[in-house]
Amino acid sequence: MTVSPKHDVQTKKMKLIGRIIIIVALIPLIVGGGYRLNKKLHGQEAPREDHNPSTDEKAVPVVTTTPRTLDFERTLVVQGNVEAKNFAMVSPRIPGTVVSIFVEEGQDVTAGETQLFETDAANLKENVEIGRHNLTVAQCAKQQAIANIEKTRADLHKAKLDYERFQRLVEKEAVTLDAFEQQESRYLQLQAAEKLGQAQVNLAAAQEDQAKANLTIAQKNLADATIVAPISGKISARLLEPGEMGNPGVPVLRIDDTTVVEAAAFLPAQYYPDIVAGQTQLIIRVAGIDVGRRAVSYKSPTIHPKLRTFEIKCLLTNPPEGVAPGAMAHLRVILESRQGLGVPSKAIQQRAGHNVIFVIKDYVSHQVIVQTGIEMDGWTEIREGDVTEESAVVTMGQYMIEEGTHVAVQKEDT
Repeated sequence: MTVSPKHDVQTKKMKLIGRIIIIVALIPLIVGGGYRLNKKLHGQEAPREDHNPSTDEKAVPVVTTTPRTLDFERTLVVQGNVEAKNFAMVSPRIPGTVVSIFVEEGQDVTAGETQLFETDAANLKENVEIGRHNLTVAQCAKQQAIANIEKTRADLHKAKLDYERFQRLVEKEAVTLDAFEQQESRYLQLQAAEKLGQAQVNLAAAQEDQAKANLTIAQKNLADATIVAPISGKISARLLEPGEMGNPGVPVLRIDDTTVVEAAAFLPAQYYPDIVAGQTQLIIRVAGIDVGRRAVSYKSPTIHPKLRTFEIKCLLTNPPEGVAPGAMAHLRVILESRQGLGVPSKAIQQRAGHNVIFVIKDYVSHQVIVQTGIEMDGWTEIREGDVTEESAVVTMGQYMIEEGTHVAVQKEDT
């Protein structure tokens, strides 16, 4: 069978028309599906009734959360230092060249036992020998004075007997008056000699006491040439070396008792009323070591008039290894602590001069004026306001709603 060219052209036209009709019919379906897909991708697709009962097409989408009961703390974070509670700057007691130092930095020392250093003692040893010699001389002088007074008292006794006998004889006119007067004079002279002898004995005794005191001082000076540790601890610094001149008040060594330290810091004067020694708590970290929660042990009785700061300290007994004097301390001062109901801080707005939040009831927003308290870790304490733990508080979308706005709850924060 032969097909004419005219018939073939008509067939092709019919097929082309059919394709055009099919494409025209599919265009609305493609456009509609793409529009719905675009709205879905941009979160604009109307919520399904099984997710949100609100069917109002004008409902504002929001995100809500429920308040929580939390432990709120008002804190102040400062940097401080670790200091030794007990330390000693050890200097010579007498002037002199430092001859020897017996300890090294970092060495443990014991109070009253460990010898630290020694100053030149040659002259001091000579002074002790001189003092002993002077004491011997004074003791001999005292013995001589005692012997003299004993001889004088013996002569006085004989003179008294002679005086009394001549007194009786002169009354009987058995001796001349001149002989009596000679005996009387001798008796009176020996009485005076006894008094002089007693004074010499007293002087010799005083000189002996003086010599003893001088010897004691010389011996103490000699003992002071060798210095022993006044407290137990560790040698933290050597400030002089052998051969250098030492003087009272010029430290040679520093000793720190590392078993009892303090974390110290300075706070602004505005916080002075908030700090109570023995009550205010500190959370302390030193060189990454968590020392724990401790109470303030010391609060400066005064505020520095120029710096407007005051000092606080916290006692740390037997601190962990690594918490040493001189280390930097990170102190978190707990100024106030209490339990209360809180909401996310981002939920709170300022409207008409008030702090407000929006609470959702039956998909309608209600503005609640609140009195806020402590803010901590993204949550703010609610001191006053009609809010409970069951309230649905708006945390996203709150800037797009007013009192009585219909909302669509997209999700709830957990």
